[in-house]
Parts: sequence; structure tokens; C-alpha cells
Amino acid sequence: MVLSGKRILLIISGGIAAYKSLDLIRRLRERGAEVRPLMTEASQRFITPLSVGALSGGHVYTELFSREDEQDIGHIRLARDCDMVLAAPATADLMAKMAHGLANDLASTMLLAADRPVLIAPAMNPKMWSHPATQRNVETLRADGISMIGPMEGKMAESGEKGLGRMAEPLDIVAAVEALLAPGVRPLAGRRAIVTSGPTHEPIDPVRYIANRSSGQQGHAIAQALQALGAEVTLVSGPVTIADPVGVTTLHVETAEQMLQAVTASLPTDIAVMVAAVADWRVATGHDQKIKKLPGGAPPPLVLAENPDILKTVGHHARRPAVVVGFAAETQDIEANGRAKLVRKGADLIVANDVSPSTGIMGGSRNRVKLISADGVEDWPELSKQEVAARLAAWIAAKLPRQG
Repeated sequence: MVLSGKRILLIISGGIAAYKSLDLIRRLRERGAEVRPLMTEASQRFITPLSVGALSGGHVYTELFSREDEQDIGHIRLARDCDMVLAAPATADLMAKMAHGLANDLASTMLLAADRPVLIAPAMNPKMWSHPATQRNVETLRADGISMIGPMEGKMAESGEKGLGRMAEPLDIVAAVEALLAPGVRPLAGRRAIVTSGPTHEPIDPVRYIANRSSGQQGHAIAQALQALGAEVTLVSGPVTIADPVGVTTLHVETAEQMLQAVTASLPTDIAVMVAAVADWRVATGHDQKIKKLPGGAPPPLVLAENPDILKTVGHHARRPAVVVGFAAETQDIEANGRAKLVRKGADLIVANDVSPSTGIMGGSRNRVKLISADGVEDWPELSKQEVAARLAAWIAAKLPRQG
């Protein structure tokens, strides 16, 4: 495992998202990481050092002027005696201190002394995130080499407002940590990959659209897993509310036509993984104005046209990647439909799964897939989507010869 034996200094700053850090600690430790928590004074208003210490299995650092911790210049030791620093959640206040080099508490002092990779997961009110001062700080931190995951779009727990500001989910943060701490020898180093993710939205009028259900979690996880193995990854994402993967070039699109254009423009690549739930049809003639519902009137007819088949286009392209992987979201005859799709689309592998409503796959955090190739069918047990992504990335790496 990438995180086995890795020492992660986790800064928990104040905000309602601090409760997610408890699950984050558990996720990191179950992957073999040693987590050393550092809590700001504000964070202790939301969760307690007792609960953090119980989950981390060690000492919780809280005070800059602790007699026990600082007798050997504890903040310097903390900054050096780790493999990386992770701030989750990272508040607007903490980010401002980092951007301006302030050091008036243990967290900010330690960050100023750190010479290890730093990853932050911002979490704050959407107005605070979009404020020009915060955005200036974001640009400064990125220019300083600070890695960032999130924030995500969604409803704020404390205010009910919607917008960018939610902290990334713990498993997404874990994937970003793994990407930063991946081993030096990476089997996909020097390879290029294109991944599609999420749904497409095909407009009916300015306020309505046709779409498939997809959260983008699986596609984003695969992009991150390929990047962790050293690949240069371009992710073409439909409309989703999850964070862009760390270290991945992400192109945001709305429609199937836009996704096809982005994919073909990114060729040639060594790897293509087409995960997106692309809408099969679009409205042949869209409407510039909202279609009004008239009292007693029949609904207007919608004339549909077939959308481009992106997987088939890539599978039969003149610049076809060496490995082409497609996904088949099915509700019946999974294996038979997957085999037919493998041949029809020109793919090397079809990852087929049952997305019937009872499975909870669409929008959920777990998946159960069948790998269908010319060699046969391989059943995988139910796994987290991150684990499916890691296994699939390893499968792809095994299919490509080492370079050099």
C-alpha cells in the first residue's frame, strides 16, 4: 500500500467540517498511515482532542507553548518528522496565514517551518471562498507549491447556502494523499491517459436537460489512480459536484458533443478509460427560450437525435490508444451485454456493473464490477470506488510494456 508506514501530520482547523477529519483519520490509518493530529483552538469547539486521539492512537498536539512538546522545539520537530502535512479542513483564516507567512499559533508556526509536501482541503462558506481576498490567497498558495483538493459544491451544513465551500470527502482526500506520496518508481511514468467521467447534460431549453445519473466518483478516482502510478492524465468531466483530482488536468464540459471534441483533441494517448455516463440522445432542435406549460395543453413533442458514441470513436480511431477501457452500466444481462459491447466498441476491456436502483451504485461510494476482455470474465468483490480505481490502474499498467 502506498501509505504503509507513511507519517502524516494532520492539521484540523476550526469549522463544522472538522467532524469529517475523524473519518479521514480512520481512512488513513486503515491504509497503513501513521496520523499525528494537530488541532487549532477553534477546531476544539467542534470536536474534542479526546475523540481525535482515540482514533489516531497517539498524542494530539494543541499548544505552541506546551512545556512538554516545546522543550525540544516541538513545532520544528513536527514539521520535519513527517512525510507530508495535510490540513483538513483548511479554513479561510488558516489559508490567509499560510499565504502571508503569519505564525501566531502551533499550526501556522509549524507550516512556516515545514519542508515537506503540503496538501490542504479548504472548507468555508461559499461567500468566503469566492471573496477576492481568499482567491488571492489561493493563487499565492498554488504558486508556492501547495497542493489543494476542493472545495466541493453543495449545501452548507451551518447556513443552508449552496455553492463552492464544502470540504472534499475523506476518501477523495486519501486518494490525493496517495498521489502525493506515490513511490518513486511508477509503472506508468511517461505514459499519457485520457479519462471521461460524470454525466452529460443535453439541453432541451435553457432550464431543462436530458442526462444520465452519475456522480463522477468512479471516473475521478480512476484518473487519480492513473496519476498516482505516474501517468500524465487528462480528465474530461461532465457536470459533477466533486473536486477535481489533484495533479490531473481537468477539462469541464456539458454535452456529449463537447466531450467527444475534448477527447479527440487530447489524442494520441497511451490509455483511454471511458467512464462517463454519456446521454444516448440529445434534442434534435433545441429551444432558445424556456418551453412554457400551457393550461390544458399537451406537452410539446421532443424530436431526439443520437449522440456520438465516444467509446466506439476512440476504439476505432486512427490514433487509437494502446489500451482502451470502457464501462457498461447495465440493469440486466450484464455479462452478455458487456461481451457484445467489447466487440462493438473496439475496446480491450469492458468494466461492467449492475446499476439497478437496489444496488446503490449510482451516486454511492462502493462498486462491484466484472472485467470482460478477450481473455474471459473476472469478477471482483464489492470494493470502494477508490479500490476499484487502484486495481484497474494496476491492470492497465500490466498491459503496457515498461518504457526505456
